[in-house]
Amino acid sequence: MSAETLLSVEELNKSFGSLVVTRNVSLTVRRGERHALIGPNGAGKTSLIHQIGGQLRPSSGRILFKGVDVTGAPPETICRMGLGRTFQKNSLFPRLTAHENVRLAAQARKGGYYHPLRLARARLDERRFVDHLLGVVRMAGDPEQPASRLSYGEQRQLEIAMALAAEPELLLLDEPTSGMSPAETQRMTGLIADLPARLGVLMIEHDMDVVFSLADRISVLYYGEVIASGTPAQISADDRVREVYLGARHA
Repeated sequence: MSAETLLSVEELNKSFGSLVVTRNVSLTVRRGERHALIGPNGAGKTSLIHQIGGQLRPSSGRILFKGVDVTGAPPETICRMGLGRTFQKNSLFPRLTAHENVRLAAQARKGGYYHPLRLARARLDERRFVDHLLGVVRMAGDPEQPASRLSYGEQRQLEIAMALAAEPELLLLDEPTSGMSPAETQRMTGLIADLPARLGVLMIEHDMDVVFSLADRISVLYYGEVIASGTPAQISADDRVREVYLGARHA
């Protein structure tokens, strides 16, 4: 794994009046690193991801992506720089096919749109790219059926394919296995493990089996603060983390 830092969050704060959702949060994600963000409900994890992705403006602090200050930048600017993300709730076009959903995401990255008079070679290359991404996320269903007819697990896989269509260098995943059956969770875990080696991943995840099987590093949020950050072994051995979140299971 490269030591190159893709993301650096420095003393990030966000509050809504008296409600503090992130307090002096600092963390880094290196190229190729799988970094898990864990903590109890209401700890500020999604609010932090929203700030990194540009959906929420921090009250103070800095966010550097590839060394560039993107604090408060709009999501489309950060996306063009190479940051992709998924959300807790599916954000698909339900009436479009799986293939069309990914194709639109790929075209959005290039600033283009579908036109019937485009060169046949360009359309063929685009289709091959979309087929490749559907293979990367292990889509077993018919890519020509509407997204609304896919299983929940397949819809989550499709969302990752759409995020990958932007050819990101850093991928933010918000609860990728939430609501999944054990079989779907296992499939998603394998999918994330097999993502391109140079792709950085910062993911929020509640399933500790998933976290400890995937993460190179783990950061623990508690009431908006990072109370620990380190390798899975270091986090498992941290007394305060076990007290407020992990319990005895990973002791």
